Amino acid sequence: AAARVFAFRDARWAPDPVLEPSVAVRSPQPVPLVIDNGSFQTRAGWASADPTVAAEPLLRFRSLAARSRGARGGAGAETQVGNDLGSPEPLRWLLRSPFDRNVPVQLELQELLFDHVFQRLGVSSQGCVDHPVVLTEAVCNPLYSRQMMSELLFECYQVPKVSYGVDSLYSFYHNRRQHWPCSGLVISSGYQCTHILPVLEGRLDAKNCKRINLGGCQAAVYLQRLLQLKYPGHFAAITLSRMEEILHEHSYIAEDYIEELQKWRSPEYYEKNMHKMQLPFSNKLLGSTLSSEEKQERRQQQLRRLQELNARRREEKLQLDQERLDRLLYIQELLEDGQMDQFHKAMVELNMDSAEELQSYINKLSLSVEQTKQKILQAEVNIEVDVVDSKPETPDLDPLGSEQSLEDVESINEFEPLFAEEQPEVEKPVAAVQPVFNLAEYHQLFLGTERIRAPEIVFQPSLIGEDQAGIAETMHFVLERYSKEQQAVLVQNVFLTGGNTMYPGLKARIQKELLEMRPFQSSFQVHLASSPVLDAWYGARDWAVEYMSREEGWITRKDYEEKGGEYLKEHCASNVYVPIRLPKQAPRPAEASAPSRALPGSTSNPCEQ
Repeated sequence: AAARVFAFRDARWAPDPVLEPSVAVRSPQPVPLVIDNGSFQTRAGWASADPTVAAEPLLRFRSLAARSRGARGGAGAETQVGNDLGSPEPLRWLLRSPFDRNVPVQLELQELLFDHVFQRLGVSSQGCVDHPVVLTEAVCNPLYSRQMMSELLFECYQVPKVSYGVDSLYSFYHNRRQHWPCSGLVISSGYQCTHILPVLEGRLDAKNCKRINLGGCQAAVYLQRLLQLKYPGHFAAITLSRMEEILHEHSYIAEDYIEELQKWRSPEYYEKNMHKMQLPFSNKLLGSTLSSEEKQERRQQQLRRLQELNARRREEKLQLDQERLDRLLYIQELLEDGQMDQFHKAMVELNMDSAEELQSYINKLSLSVEQTKQKILQAEVNIEVDVVDSKPETPDLDPLGSEQSLEDVESINEFEPLFAEEQPEVEKPVAAVQPVFNLAEYHQLFLGTERIRAPEIVFQPSLIGEDQAGIAETMHFVLERYSKEQQAVLVQNVFLTGGNTMYPGLKARIQKELLEMRPFQSSFQVHLASSPVLDAWYGARDWAVEYMSREEGWITRKDYEEKGGEYLKEHCASNVYVPIRLPKQAPRPAEASAPSRALPGSTSNPCEQ
């Protein structure tokens, strides 16, 4: 049982260092900068064929930013981005993301992420970023979002050229093998959304792409809701960060969900496959488990602290009153010595009108000083008395026993057999306090069916009340839009990518769903990306290295100024560019048109018509 107890790591993010780029990054010409702009995580690095340049992302951080307002009278607002946050939970209510679903809409926050990337990668050019930028975007990205992104890159950072591509298509082309066909069905499941992308002859068929508004974020929220209902006593300890850790390391996809639930009904299966998550707790004794002597000692310590605090306050008050009294007596001496000018000046400073008022204040302060001195003396006497009285804490029963007569002792001995059985019962609660309650077990979360219920929402969105189709239904709907020959080509290369496809059992579940929907004895193949999280960046890097010296796929500043920010140059891993077409105004009908024929029985008066 101890082997199935897992502790939450609660790992803190280490701040990203400022990196020094190698010489090969800038010579003979600036190499492209590849940014995988994901809604969950941002990954950035250089694209160069030089072996001295790392062929992996140098920066990986959460796409989050927090901006504090700052204290009054202190420093201004402080902005933290990505790994500089340390841990997201204390700042959960301050966290902001530039994404709505998987589309960047908050360009102020996106600018903060870009600033963080360029600064930590050591971009040293003054006033601009003189490196080409390869940036990932969402499938069928809205033109307005691309327009604002191009405006940010060209106007704010002065980049020479930029290229946009779809992250899942970059991953698809990075995982191409020698005998892989150029067509396939890409299933990309990320933090916010899941996409079904048909690729025919190397190009995305954007008209038949489908999106499901479910991903890892919704699964984490659903799991949090399940465990908070199951363990209301640990409501605050069940955080989203810990739920994401459970999803990443303890969840799996059931090949047959109903059949798997039936297995979990068996006590043996439950005990064998249940995982226990250990929440942090303190081993200190609770107040109810303290002995009477320890409680008495704590009360005495608190009493001493209060007495010391009161004594300190009385001494401070006595010192302040004594200083005021000395000041007033000095002014009274000025009156007695006949120094009237100084006396009147002092009376004006004190805001007093007459000598009688001065005498009244002197009498009040003298009385207050005397009372404070008496209280201090009385408190010292009380402390000494308390110390003396606290020594015999337990009452001594010997004097009472010595006064008892022989007859009283004999009467007690007569009733002794009657109370013999009750004596252990009086002592039993004191001895049984420690072993009854296991504090560690109380702070454990038992994960049973929750391990499969949370990831199941991408196949059954109705579990969380979403009126959407799951992956299997959407995949079947997309395939039905093609001919049988095209369907056979697509299912020969079903490709899974994205961070939300890393659950154990997902590939077997997709194979089972395809087996149910495809014709009898038909063949299909399902492939999982070699690195579902990082393959999008690797694919973008491969494309940037291959097309670095070509014009295909690159949007220059001249293209941006002539054709607008929404312009896109298509390439093998990009979206399909659909330009904005303003509707032509229809010609106004001629005012002098032929008179219409009057219906039978109708009047010829135009007013009546």
